[in-house]
Amino acid sequence: MKKHGILNRHLSGALAELGHGDGVLVCDVGMPIPDGPRVVDLAFRAGVPSFAEVLEGLLGELVVEGATAASEVRDANPAAAGLLADRFPGLGLVPHERLKELSTGARLVVRTGEARPYANVLLRCGVFF
Repeated sequence: MKKHGILNRHLSGALAELGHGDGVLVCDVGMPIPDGPRVVDLAFRAGVPSFAEVLEGLLGELVVEGATAASEVRDANPAAAGLLADRFPGLGLVPHERLKELSTGARLVVRTGEARPYANVLLRCGVFF
C-alpha cells in the first residue's frame, strides 16, 4: 500500500501510464467529458474535492511542460485564474469552445467536484530529464 502521494488506485495507475506530450484534462463538474480519454471521476459532492486540491496533488506527481485554460476563467472565476497563473507562468488561454475541442485529444480526464465556472486546465506532460 502506498503511504503518500495520490492514493486513489485508478488515478495513480492512470498517471503511471502517461508519457511525454500526453494531455491531462483537469476539470470541474460542468465540463463536457469527451468520448475517448480514460476518465477518473473524483467528484463526490459539489465542491468536493476542489479543483485546487486535485491540481496540487497532480502537480506533485506529474512533470508538466505546458498548460491551456479557457480565457473566460479570468472574469468568471478569479480564484481559479490566479491559481493557474501562479502555477503556470506560460499558461495558454483559448476560448472555452476551443478548450473543449482540444480536450478531445487528452489521454486522461480527471473530474473534480469543483462547482465554480471555468475551473478547467489541459496539462501537457513533460519529462523529468
